[in-house]
Amino acid sequence: MKELILIKNGEIALKGLNRGSFENTLIQNAKRRIASAGRFKFYKAQSTIYVEPMDEEADLDEALNRLTKVFGIAALCRACIVEKNFEDIQEKAVAYFKEDLLDAKTFKVEAKRSDKSFPMKSPELCSELGGVLLDAYPHLQVDVHNPDVTVVVEIRDFAGYIHCKQIPGAGGIPVGTGGRAALLISGGIDSPVAGYMMSKRGLELIGIHFVSPPYTSERALLKVKTLLEKMSAYCGRITMFVVPFTKIQEEIGKNCPEELFTLIMRRFMMKIAQQIAKKENCSALITGESLGQVASQTVQAIACTDAVCQMPVFRPVIGMDKEEIVEIARKIDTFETSILPYEDCCTVFTPKHPRTKPKLKLLEEAEQKLDVEALSQEAIDGTEIVIIRG
Repeated sequence: MKELILIKNGEIALKGLNRGSFENTLIQNAKRRIASAGRFKFYKAQSTIYVEPMDEEADLDEALNRLTKVFGIAALCRACIVEKNFEDIQEKAVAYFKEDLLDAKTFKVEAKRSDKSFPMKSPELCSELGGVLLDAYPHLQVDVHNPDVTVVVEIRDFAGYIHCKQIPGAGGIPVGTGGRAALLISGGIDSPVAGYMMSKRGLELIGIHFVSPPYTSERALLKVKTLLEKMSAYCGRITMFVVPFTKIQEEIGKNCPEELFTLIMRRFMMKIAQQIAKKENCSALITGESLGQVASQTVQAIACTDAVCQMPVFRPVIGMDKEEIVEIARKIDTFETSILPYEDCCTVFTPKHPRTKPKLKLLEEAEQKLDVEALSQEAIDGTEIVIIRG
């Protein structure tokens, strides 16, 4: 029996005249994601995208698994192609659903007939096929409210399709339809979640990570690379910018009050990230800040760091508590990597008593002892680029 994958659009269906461009971007993203799983043909009709293997070497199971992580897909399923006549439908349904129905106690049949030339109406198709399946599997009972298995028959333009076990997709809208943004990624739990959430809204990501050797180790950098690799299963290819930050932190430590260290450091990070973002055609920055979680994430502190920005700063986890963030981190498989005990540059220079309600004027006065522009440019000039392929 010949199978394929049916992809159901979600939010894309509401895009009106722009819907075609969203669907085309989704198809291109999906093609890239499953390219190494074999040769597949993509086509679309009636809010559904069809993914059909072109030879026996194509790994349908692997393709299905990867597609569950592609943003823009509301649901998907593996389906059997049938001819648009009841004889072929009933014959293949008895065999195709054997494993599912033998393990079930109850079932029901649903029919969707978008091709109105098909002679049987949906209620008749449900009734007739239900009778056939009851004859083939007499231990079953019909339960239209809460069945163990739902058998779905779709009569569409190209062919008929039978399936069950519809799998939830990643949701959102396709990556690339919302522009580009730069994610400041530290190696902790929050920033990968923030990047995932904004990528779900169509943003293509670049990653910016600050390193401070010898205070931070090569293993800490490898940890961030691993996080981006895990994120790329959802977000696609990510270009990572590794910014040397040691000299800036040492200069802050020598010349500025300790209680302001973290905030001045954050302001440097935002200025540098913004310059890289502009060169990479990004329109926004993304951070994993959660209000009140640490001293640099109070309202007053965030206002002071935002004062150096000339582009929007998205903080998608700003109103979430730690358990909510951890739940998403576990879902996208970044949590276990994030908690590895390798310090990043944000933690190795933490002051004992950081200022939680800073005044912008105090920060600007302290920064006058530093050559902010020269230090920032030197860090940008020393930046290394790593490509993380999704």
